[in-house]
Amino acid sequence: MDQAVATPTRADAPQPDVIRAMAIAARGAGRVLARSTTETRNKALMAAADALRASQSELLVANARDVAAFTGAAAFRDRLTLNPERVEAMAKGLEQVASLPDPVGHVMAEWDRPNGLRIRRVATPVGVIGMIYESRPNVGADAAALCIKSGNAVILRGGSDSLSSARVIHAAMQAGLKAAGLPVECVQIPPDADRAHVASMLGAAGLIDLIIPRGGKSLVERVCAEARVPVLAHAEGLCHTYVHAAADLEMARRIVLNAKLRRPGICGATETLLVDQAIAPKILPGLIEDLATRGCTFRADARARDIVPDLPAATGDDFATEWLDAILSVGVVDGVEDALAHIARYGSAHTEAIVTEDEVAATTFLNGTDSAVVMWNASTQFCDGGEFGFGAEIGIATGRFHARGPVGLEQLTTYRYEVIGTGQVRP
Repeated sequence: MDQAVATPTRADAPQPDVIRAMAIAARGAGRVLARSTTETRNKALMAAADALRASQSELLVANARDVAAFTGAAAFRDRLTLNPERVEAMAKGLEQVASLPDPVGHVMAEWDRPNGLRIRRVATPVGVIGMIYESRPNVGADAAALCIKSGNAVILRGGSDSLSSARVIHAAMQAGLKAAGLPVECVQIPPDADRAHVASMLGAAGLIDLIIPRGGKSLVERVCAEARVPVLAHAEGLCHTYVHAAADLEMARRIVLNAKLRRPGICGATETLLVDQAIAPKILPGLIEDLATRGCTFRADARARDIVPDLPAATGDDFATEWLDAILSVGVVDGVEDALAHIARYGSAHTEAIVTEDEVAATTFLNGTDSAVVMWNASTQFCDGGEFGFGAEIGIATGRFHARGPVGLEQLTTYRYEVIGTGQVRP
C-alpha cells in the first residue's frame, strides 16, 4: 500500500485549527461575558489582581528566564523586564479598570420620532479581539483587563521573547475569571509562540472581530497588509516636542528631558526636538547638555549645528526615524507654522507637544496638527491610557476610523440601535 507523502509547509504557514478552535471558544465565552453584570466583571478583575500578586515570585522567575534569553537592544530589554514594582503596577491597573464606569449598555444618544418611535444608540462589546504584541508582559494584563471590563473575549498572542511571563499572567487572569464564575475562555493565549498563529489570526474573518497589533513597525505593517479582519493600530510613534519662542526655559528643560529619556523605548517618547530660532542660541546648548550627560546622542540639522558645532549631522532619513533609543533628532525652525510643516512632513500622527506661555501660539499648534494626541506644556510620555484615566490601554490608534489615541474601554465598544414602539407599522 502506498504511503501518503506529507506536503512541505513554510515555517510560518497557518495552522487554522488551533486558532479556529480558540476563536470559536472565545465567541461562546464572549456571549456570556457580554451579558454578565458589571459586578461580576469587576469581581473577575479584582480576583485577577489578587492572583497576580500571589504569583509574583513565579512571575519574576519566569520573566528572568525571558530576559536571560533576550538578545535585543537595551530599550527593548527594559520593556521586557519585570520587577516587584512593575508587577504591583499591573495589579493596580486591573483594580483601576474595575473601578471605572462600565461602558457596556451605556446609552450614547436617544431621541423620539414624530411617529412616536423612541430610538436609542447603546454601547455594546465588539466581540472577539485578537491582540498581537511584542515583548511587553504588562500588555497582556492590560489588554485582558480592558477586554473583560468591556465585555469582549480576547486572544492574546504575545512575542516569543515574553512567553514564559505571558503564561503566568494568563493563569492569573483565568483565575480571576474562574473566581467570578465566568468562562476562562474569555482570555486565551496560543499554546506556543509559533508564528503560524499570527497568520491564522489575521485570516480569521468571521471568528475574530478586531485585530489590535502592538509592537514594532514591521509587525504592524505586516498585520495591516495581511489581515482579513479589521485592524486598529499605529505603525510608528515618531513624536515631536517643539520649544516655542515664548517657552518657559526651565519648564522646557524638564519636559524635553522627560519626553526623551524617561523611557526612550516607548512609542510616546519624543524622537525629534524642534527649537524656535528666536530662542535656540539661548536654550539649545542647555537642552543638549541635559540630555548628553544622561547618555543621549544626537542627529542635528545645519542650523542646530551652527549653535552647537559638535553635534553630529543629520542625514536625510534621520528625521523620519523612530529611534526607540537614547537618540534624538534636533532641528531649528522659524515659528509655529514651520514646526507644523516639519511635523506634517516627517511625523507619524501619534503625539506632538508644544512648550510655550503664548496661548495663541499653543492654540495654533493644537489646531494645526492632525496627530491623534497633541499636548501643550506636557511631556509626550503622557500619551498613555493609564495617564488619560483609562485604567490601562490596549494600544494607541492613529488611523481615522473608530478610535484615535490611547484605546481604552470606550474604544473597545461598538453600538446597536434600539427602537421602541407602541404598535407602529410603516405606511
